[in-house]
Amino acid sequence: MDLPLSSSSKAMPFTMPMFRSFVPRLLQPWIYLVQVLCIQFSGGVYLGALEAVRGTTNLQLEDLLMLLYAGLAGMAVWFPMLFRMKFRFTNQQLLVGSAIVIALCNLITMHTTEMTILLPVCFLSGIAKIQGTFECMSNIQLWMTPKRDFGVFFPILHIILLTAITGSAWLAAVVAFHWSWQMMHVLTIGTMSVVVLVQLLLCRPWCPIPQRMPLRGIDIQTGLLISLLMLMVSAILVYGDRLMWLVSPHLRWLLAASLILLALILYRLKTAEKPYISLDIFKYKNVFAILFVTVVAEMLLGAEHTLEEIYWSEVRGLEEHTKTALCLWSLPGVYVGVLITLYWLGHKRWKVWKLFAIGFGSIMVYSLGMYFLLDVNVPIEQYRLVLAFRGCAYAILAASLMWSLHESVHELEHFFMALFIFNVIHMYLAGASGYGLYTSLFKHFMADNMSRYGAYITLTTAGGQLSELTSRLSLSVMSVTLKQIFGQVVWVSMLMTSAFLLLDIPRVRTGIEKIPYWSVYGIKMLTRRKVVKFST
Repeated sequence: MDLPLSSSSKAMPFTMPMFRSFVPRLLQPWIYLVQVLCIQFSGGVYLGALEAVRGTTNLQLEDLLMLLYAGLAGMAVWFPMLFRMKFRFTNQQLLVGSAIVIALCNLITMHTTEMTILLPVCFLSGIAKIQGTFECMSNIQLWMTPKRDFGVFFPILHIILLTAITGSAWLAAVVAFHWSWQMMHVLTIGTMSVVVLVQLLLCRPWCPIPQRMPLRGIDIQTGLLISLLMLMVSAILVYGDRLMWLVSPHLRWLLAASLILLALILYRLKTAEKPYISLDIFKYKNVFAILFVTVVAEMLLGAEHTLEEIYWSEVRGLEEHTKTALCLWSLPGVYVGVLITLYWLGHKRWKVWKLFAIGFGSIMVYSLGMYFLLDVNVPIEQYRLVLAFRGCAYAILAASLMWSLHESVHELEHFFMALFIFNVIHMYLAGASGYGLYTSLFKHFMADNMSRYGAYITLTTAGGQLSELTSRLSLSVMSVTLKQIFGQVVWVSMLMTSAFLLLDIPRVRTGIEKIPYWSVYGIKMLTRRKVVKFST
């Protein structure tokens, strides 16, 4: 996986011809930066308001997570369409359309709890969110890096993305605490109205190519099938622990239907003249290795969404706005991680191996900190540094993996298809799989520990305080169980850190590259045995 360094192209002049003449040139990129923040702070459902929504509707936690992953699925599946839409419509049409769709989706999610309506609404909201984000960022890319250096662009992009992810959760929790969870949707409708007004008053219709690219020839049927498969897989992973996995006949039927649908999609991708996703992506060097590292990183960072939620809510009993305010301390770590990545890839242009090691090492420090600080007597202020390491790990790995993918997949069309696969794993599949894995591990270890430690409580030892002792035991066992799972995360992150530190040594890396594949090794051994047998 020896990644070539990105070649710096000549600096290109930065202009924004979509703005009207009276708008000052110095303000033009900042206006688009504010617009992308407005779009990124939007969503179908909001992570910080999940508890408030659960308390006032009949939706369960799994339902809300399903809606959250439906939005992420919409964002991931739309990547191959981004450039086609940019070359077909004007900037004004794309941004106004995205803002209107997001506003309508927020209006609908305020007034209904029907999952059959909410799922496609959140899916469409995700599509509009990624289209609006891409339109804004593609127009100010040369402002960020005049040489179009992706070692600079991807880290800066992740400042915006990760700030919006954490900030929107905090804002939704604060709004739900002081007013109601519906007010966050009202606020989003207001910000989308601002985006529409900016486009209508300050901008004019503009398209980067005079001859609009038609939308004919797009394999939209396969795209719809992939979207359906993603929703089915997320349903299996999210509802699996609640429905006892394959014990449930519903999940068994859903799994069978998913496998049939997967076979149909693969058949269409192989036989279609212009498939929605070209399988030639996997012929590029290092793509499989990058996707594998992405899976491991996202599974390790999945502890944030599941284990932290159990600890803050069940063990410490924190309110939602307190949890999200504490998680804001991951943002300083994000900015440090972005600065490290900028210095490493954008300025020094060093090899990416040791940068991966720093990212997984930050996960290891985060997991070790949570392992040793998991105690109800520890002040929550002591978790700030640990959460900063988690943010640093996420920023380094997300930006460097996306940069590595760009360095491996050179063709623009194939790169956006590769981004689709990358983001299916990065934003969607690994997160849902992590939720299913960690909840199942927690339930298993929790039951085992309760049976072990609960045997010491009897009516005699309780002394009339059975309920109090049982409650205290449950909290203690939860802490022990979380320690056990965080301990597993420590070992895996330590293994990944050591592996990348070893790969940074040229002699080790070249030695591994000379090791033949098992198929080659097997053919050589079989041929050698036949030669020896013939000679004897």
